[in-house]
Amino acid sequence: MNNIEYLKKYYKGDINEAIKRLEAGEPVQYIVGSVNFYGYDLDVNKNVLIPRFETEELVDNTIKFIKSKFDKVDILDIGTGSGAIAISLKKETNSNVTATDISTDALEVAKLNAKKNNCVINFVNTNIYDGIKDKFDVVISNPPYIREDEEIEDIVRNNEPNIALYAKDNGLYFYENILKGIDTILKEKYLIAFEIGEKQFNDIKLIKEKYLPQANIELKKDMQGRDRMVFITNIE
Repeated sequence: MNNIEYLKKYYKGDINEAIKRLEAGEPVQYIVGSVNFYGYDLDVNKNVLIPRFETEELVDNTIKFIKSKFDKVDILDIGTGSGAIAISLKKETNSNVTATDISTDALEVAKLNAKKNNCVINFVNTNIYDGIKDKFDVVISNPPYIREDEEIEDIVRNNEPNIALYAKDNGLYFYENILKGIDTILKEKYLIAFEIGEKQFNDIKLIKEKYLPQANIELKKDMQGRDRMVFITNIE
């Protein structure tokens, strides 16, 4: 289904106006105002990143790990955006979920999506996990990981929130800052799940060795064969 067909099927307003917005370079998801993520209907607007298929793969792998290793889990989703990861994990696992974001506008979208999908999630407006005292079995994040000098598609750069796309230190800023203090919020047995850029694994592995030298790290590729997910755990 191409974008025009998608608009005709899902857009409820003036289709000619919608096509003009599409031709002006606005993503079809923002025009329609919603996306399907892991089977759940989520509202999206320019305050949140549009959830991608690759993030569905991160969620799917995390769900499989949780179901194989835990009965009930406490989960922290860092940089929740639209709430896509938090909502999917809450719906698919026996869990308590906390989700953080530094953007109050993004959290408003996430809260509406949680309500829309009948989810009880603890949303916290903070940077990474500042001020959070609870401990978690699972920490998951799809953080900003694009280098500040990296070229990306115009439709992404011109429409989606830069705060959710770009990161300092060659795109590694959030991995470093999540891992460097993470022992304060981890339970005895844990899983850390990240979405990553396709050339970042070796650098993230070095960061992991600095802060969690005893933990195992596993790389998984996405459906296009690109390095995309990292799982860090001390569970055999």
